[in-house]
Amino acid sequence: METAEKKKNILSLQLNVDDFLPATSDEKESLVIMRESVGFWQDGLRRFRKNKIAMTALVIVLIIMVFAFIIPAFYPYAYEQQIKGSERLGVMQYSASEQERMASGESVFPHILGTDQNGRDYAIRVMVGARVSMTVGIVASVIILLIGATYGAIAGYFGGMADMIMMRIVDILYTIPDVLIIILLAQVLEYPLQTLSKVPGFGWIGALGPNMVSMFVVFGLLYWVGMARIIRGQIMLLKQNEYVTAASAMGATNGRIIRKHLLTNCIGTLIVTTTLQIPSSIFTESFLSFLGLGVQAPMPSLGSLASNALNGFQTYPEKLFAPAFMIFVIILSFNLLGDGLRDAFDPKLKA
Repeated sequence: METAEKKKNILSLQLNVDDFLPATSDEKESLVIMRESVGFWQDGLRRFRKNKIAMTALVIVLIIMVFAFIIPAFYPYAYEQQIKGSERLGVMQYSASEQERMASGESVFPHILGTDQNGRDYAIRVMVGARVSMTVGIVASVIILLIGATYGAIAGYFGGMADMIMMRIVDILYTIPDVLIIILLAQVLEYPLQTLSKVPGFGWIGALGPNMVSMFVVFGLLYWVGMARIIRGQIMLLKQNEYVTAASAMGATNGRIIRKHLLTNCIGTLIVTTTLQIPSSIFTESFLSFLGLGVQAPMPSLGSLASNALNGFQTYPEKLFAPAFMIFVIILSFNLLGDGLRDAFDPKLKA
């Protein structure tokens, strides 16, 4: 008796009709190996979240921001408040008057890091010092980004004589000593800033002092040259691509090409350079404050706190370790965060 299905002879040249049947839906889905289409920012964030070191650095930066900007609003002491009889207290110590208040049943908040020579709580001064340093770093980096990216993009895109003249200006600015300019500007701007600080709404200028304002001016005048050189090199490579030629042929203006096509493709470089500029600016501010060229007293800075703590280092070493450790953590966290953002958003590093 013959079977319902005949065994096919492997040596036969006859084609099997079943092999040419349309594929089913399940078979089609099993052949799809392409991943889901995502945008530039979605893909960058996905890659960034996989970087554990960068995510840890981001969490530390957020904790520092809470420590510097939020906690001082609820802290029971002010950074300029001088508590009589509480000079040079150690960690978690109380003055004699505070101990008497505690003995009478009153609740007194401890001095977590002690007090300085003027009886001011040291923990709140470290918080406000971190706020000043973070503000200087972020504001200075934004200024450097805006000036350096614009200047470098124009020089790299137009090239030729314009590029040569603009880059020679950059070379000249590299030779200007920044510390000397800050000292000179502080002297020149002292009287105008004092006059301006009396105007309603500009009182913050008097709190910062001429040294800090002159520091921002120097960041805007001198420190953008490194950013400009990096962006210029990127633009000179990108402007040779076909999409730039196509955009120009379609009538796009030079400004639109620079803004929409060239700087957009430099986003990875812009992000990492700006992020790494923040710790550099913080270090510069701390160094100048250590030399006495920072914010005006009684407002603290991490550099000025470290400078004042040198006098009593052997007796109260924690007064130096606290601001120094804060500077170390801030700079390290931003460096690791910048490396993670570069790995996530640089198209050349995509696997």
